[in-house]
Formats: sequence, C-alpha cells, structure tokens
Amino acid sequence: MRNFYQSLGYLIFGSRLKRLSEYFLSEINEVYRKEGIEFDASWFPVFYLLSQHQPVAIQELSETMVVSHSAASQLVTTLKNKGLVNSFKNAADGRKQEISLTWKGEELLKQLLPVWDAINATLTDKIENTKASKALLKTLTAAENKLQENSLSESITGRLKH
Repeated sequence: MRNFYQSLGYLIFGSRLKRLSEYFLSEINEVYRKEGIEFDASWFPVFYLLSQHQPVAIQELSETMVVSHSAASQLVTTLKNKGLVNSFKNAADGRKQEISLTWKGEELLKQLLPVWDAINATLTDKIENTKASKALLKTLTAAENKLQENSLSESITGRLKH
C-alpha cells in the first residue's frame, strides 16, 4: 500500500521534497555529530565554494546558491561568529565583500572532505544502483528547469480563470 504522500501525486509534491530534504539534512548532520565534527549541513554550499577557490564574493555566493544577498550575508555572519571565515572588502572594488576560510575553517575543511566523499559514495550506491531511481538527479534537474521557465503560481491561476 502506498503511503499518504505518494498517493496524492503532484498535489503534495513540495511537501514530499521538503520531507526528503529535512530527512537528508538531519541524517547528514547526524554523521557530522557522530564523527565529532562541529558542522551544519546548511553550511555546505559556502564551504564547498571556498574549497574550490578563495576568496569568494558574497554576491557570487548568493548567485551560486540562488538565495538573496541578505540570506548569504546571514550565513556568512554565522560562520564569522564561529571563527570559520573572514570577510573583507575587495581591494579593487571596496563595495564588494569577500570571504575566505580562517585557519580554523581550513582545519574543519580537512575533516569534512572525507565525509563528503563518503556521503557521495553512499548516495551513489543507494540511488544510482537502483534501477527505478537511477536517473533521479537528471530528472530533478529537468523538473527544476521546467518549473523555473515561468511562474508556477501564474500558471495555476491562469487555469482558474474562466
């Protein structure tokens, strides 16, 4: 028997994605806790970007994460308060704020890299090695792209106009 969420199809699509996301983040945070790593899964995008190149402008961070500048700034403030990142003005354009990892942030990143490898390998095994879910990431990307083509709310209300 299918569960309640599965039986409602697209009527509860957002709720299913939210439940899956909350479960995933909770499990990942549990891994960090068990490994003795003081890290929250919500910090991942910032640390990943900084693991690829430093410094990163807060504007680049907000654009890459597809969040408001304010949301990116709040996350950066949290990481600054933890002593994990430094922020400073761009030398060429003093209006731009940039961030880089502190020594403490670099040490934390060294702990995180093997955990990220294990997360990736585990999810690949669990999802990609299952015939029914093998194309999950491609399907999710296609759905995201299709839903962003135009406003979902406008499409729905357009159907309601008689």
